[in-house]
Amino acid sequence: MVDSRHTEALAAAGIDVPEQVTAYVRGRQVAADTAAVALPVINPANEESVTQLMEASDTDVGLAVGAAREAFESGAWPRMSVKQRQAILRDAAQLVAENQQELALLETVCAGLPVAHLTGRQIPRAAENFSFFADYIGLMAGETFEQEAGFLTTVTREPAGVAALVAPWNAPLALASMQIASCIAFGNCCVSKPSEYTPLSVLRLVQLLEQAGVPEGVINVVNGRGPVTGHALVSHPGIDRIAFTGGTATARSIMRDAAAQLTPVHFELGGKSANMVFADADVERAVDGSLINVYSNNGQICIAGSRILVQRPVAEAFIDAFVARVKNLRVGDPMDPLTEVGPLAFAAHRDRVLSYVALAREEGAEILVGGTSAPGFDRGYYVSPTAALVTDNNLRICQEEVFGPFATIQVFDEPEEAIAIANESDYGLVAYAWTSDLALAMTLQSEIRAGTVWINTPLVRDLRAPFGGFKQSGIGRDGPRQCAEFYTEEKATIVPRVTFPIRKMGVD
Repeated sequence: MVDSRHTEALAAAGIDVPEQVTAYVRGRQVAADTAAVALPVINPANEESVTQLMEASDTDVGLAVGAAREAFESGAWPRMSVKQRQAILRDAAQLVAENQQELALLETVCAGLPVAHLTGRQIPRAAENFSFFADYIGLMAGETFEQEAGFLTTVTREPAGVAALVAPWNAPLALASMQIASCIAFGNCCVSKPSEYTPLSVLRLVQLLEQAGVPEGVINVVNGRGPVTGHALVSHPGIDRIAFTGGTATARSIMRDAAAQLTPVHFELGGKSANMVFADADVERAVDGSLINVYSNNGQICIAGSRILVQRPVAEAFIDAFVARVKNLRVGDPMDPLTEVGPLAFAAHRDRVLSYVALAREEGAEILVGGTSAPGFDRGYYVSPTAALVTDNNLRICQEEVFGPFATIQVFDEPEEAIAIANESDYGLVAYAWTSDLALAMTLQSEIRAGTVWINTPLVRDLRAPFGGFKQSGIGRDGPRQCAEFYTEEKATIVPRVTFPIRKMGVD
């Protein structure tokens, strides 16, 4: 069980953590297969057991897909009016907002994310995902063509069917809620697979959605490791769409599985994004934004601006201020509302991040701050926020996604050099730039090969805009129109407006 401080917080919120987590099908948890592998869910803050996850077997996955298929083929959800679905999605958004403390605590004890970060940013975002898509489906319209003389052609959209939604461990609710909301809003049904490290908050989210009126069976949940449960899910012939948020290696595996069924995929993958600070920037604001871009969410964000590029005239001032602020970051218990950086999600990931510190030294980088397990903790997967000074963008620490509180800093001279370095990456998810020069900002907007470019701002997401990456950062985009295209099928219906002669075949 979790330690006393965390147990007390859960008890005060009236949260009863189940002793065992199994697949969730048609509104209830199913009995685990007798041969199921038991996976411990560990609290990253204290290394204590939170619950036990029973890995879903091929049979469990088949039950979940079958339930979603039945709900799609004969259930009420795809046949509801848009107005009915809108009402339910808005009620769901309200329930998520009302239960944000419970959801945040469940996420904290599994993922180690600071409660203040979750309640202030990620849970409100999860609620907004449902209200946003409720609004959007009320504005969608078909098309009508009359150019073909004597005929009327209408183009409508229908739900695609059953989707496999595979969510990551770094922001379970924020990212799983986007997958679920964008999928079911158009009348689809789904099977969600959260990470085996973070099952509790997503399971509770699905229960809240059913409480709001989403029929049982529309959203089902399977739990387990990617090569086992994930493979069974994405390779299932009953799946019509696959959405995955995570790493590129897993995406390649999923694509191979999807190819056998020709299942369309949507991938939101990794990044190694440049954060460029130019000589004319407001350095104080650039430091503020750069800290958020790297160290928020415990550094475990695909959109981290982890390659900081600083123009030489302001390099010393920026680096001094940045390092001083990194030293002052409050690393601590994620239940503490003052904590800014909590533990990493699991032990193997902590070890992986620390291995990049050793690699940085091997590659000749200078560790400016951090570079160790965070001091003062007897237990927990804490890593000191780290920054390394480099002179070569081709180093592995500059090219590989560390996915932790780890930044590299490189000095450049001319804007063209910064652009070249920013684009010198297998990834192309986002980029950041700090400058007061409008012409330079517009050049960056057109020259940087990334799906999102933020100018003079950290981490602002407009749900109306597409989000996704170039190169190995993904396939497809999140966004209202883009999700409509992915989660629906277009149908053209052609009707004659007048009686017309039909050519007769087989007549003497």
